[in-house]
Amino acid sequence: MDWFGLLRIGVTGLGLRPAEFWNLTPAEFWLMAGLGAENGAMDRTGLEALMALHPDAIGGQNHV
Repeated sequence: MDWFGLLRIGVTGLGLRPAEFWNLTPAEFWLMAGLGAENGAMDRTGLEALMALHPDAIGGQNHV
C-alpha cells in the first residue's frame, strides 16, 4: 500500500491534517478521494486474500 501517496492525496488534495487522515477508515478516505468506486464492494475472494496477508492468529489458529 502506498501510504505516502495516500497521505499526499489526503493532505494536499483534500486539505486534511495528518491526524484527520489517520483517523479515517479506508472506506471514508476512498469515498472522500473518489477512489475505488468503480471496483464496488469487496467480494469473498478479496476478503480471503486480505485475511491471508493479515491473519488474526490466536494460539496458532486463524479466527474470523
